[in-house]
Amino acid sequence: MTSSAILFASLCLALAAQTVTALVLPGTKTIVGRVSAGPIEISALGCGTWSWGNRLLWDYDPSQDEEIYRAYREIRDAGVTIFDTGDSYGTLDLNGRAEILLGQFERRYLEEKSSNSKSMFGIGAYVSSASNKQQVATKLAPYPWRVTRGSYVKACKESLKRLEQDKLAIAQTHWSTANYNVFQEGALWEGLGDMYDEGLCEAVGVSNYGPIQLGKFSNRMKERNVPIAVAQVQYSLMTARNNEILDACDDAGCRLISYSPLCLGLLTGKYNLDNLPREGNPRRQLFRELLPGAQQLLGTLDAVAKDVGKTQSQVAINWAISKGTVPIPGARNLQQAQENLGAVGWKLSNAAVQELDNASAGVKKKMIENIFQTR
Repeated sequence: MTSSAILFASLCLALAAQTVTALVLPGTKTIVGRVSAGPIEISALGCGTWSWGNRLLWDYDPSQDEEIYRAYREIRDAGVTIFDTGDSYGTLDLNGRAEILLGQFERRYLEEKSSNSKSMFGIGAYVSSASNKQQVATKLAPYPWRVTRGSYVKACKESLKRLEQDKLAIAQTHWSTANYNVFQEGALWEGLGDMYDEGLCEAVGVSNYGPIQLGKFSNRMKERNVPIAVAQVQYSLMTARNNEILDACDDAGCRLISYSPLCLGLLTGKYNLDNLPREGNPRRQLFRELLPGAQQLLGTLDAVAKDVGKTQSQVAINWAISKGTVPIPGARNLQQAQENLGAVGWKLSNAAVQELDNASAGVKKKMIENIFQTR
């Protein structure tokens, strides 16, 4: 038997189950690695979906869905699996839009892969491998009417209906109510634990929790034998930060997710005082206040970017990765997706990281904290 015949026979055996698992198809370029997040593994770079459905900050319109899907397909092909979303993402009548799109996009993505594999081999269907399976991390909003653990579990089930999926990778509480309703906080925690016990998620997580509140949450989940995968906070070169939250994540055995790693776009190099977001966009006034005190940082970011042959966005994201976090920049078009992917596959030198740290420390006015951020 010739070598080509042996190869063909081996391929037929591999496809005997009528599936092609983790098949690398033409045009597929996996470049994003994997990291641990509590009991599970996630991609070292994620994607935030806050802008998918947000008219106020990001000028979303349903006509953009096709372009958003092209961005989705690009980052999925590159190995991104973790998608951060929320049941509150979407403006007014578009509430929950991001979850709906995530479900639709993944089904379409798998159908296209299946079609491609059939075209190549005339047999079989594409099945995503465990290491490339979409992982949805939904944040459930602690609305005032969600005051019982059962109401929180119901919210999780409603998210799964929008996704048209059976199980989340991570169920998260969107923010802590400890600052204004401590009794609701306890119910939210028990609700998250119940979601895990009912098999609605692989692990749980929190958002906008500081090290103290994360420690309390971790202790309660340990008592219930519920694994914590992630904790996420706003984390970028523009945020005031220290190592306490990273240390708290280590103690809790979870991974820190850095949301808004580009500070709502301020760190992309696109904006200056003569080129601000449109009138009526809340970012316009915010950038007008932040930009004057960030000039040294932006100059350093530009210099480092030129030195390593990358863009300012890519350097800012890579800096967040260098801190041990998983950044979740958003992507609404193919260009943004490719830009974000250019932040992986290389590493800033220790000297460059230190230079950026120093410039960050010198920012005169830091990015404002999320109003729900706890200590």
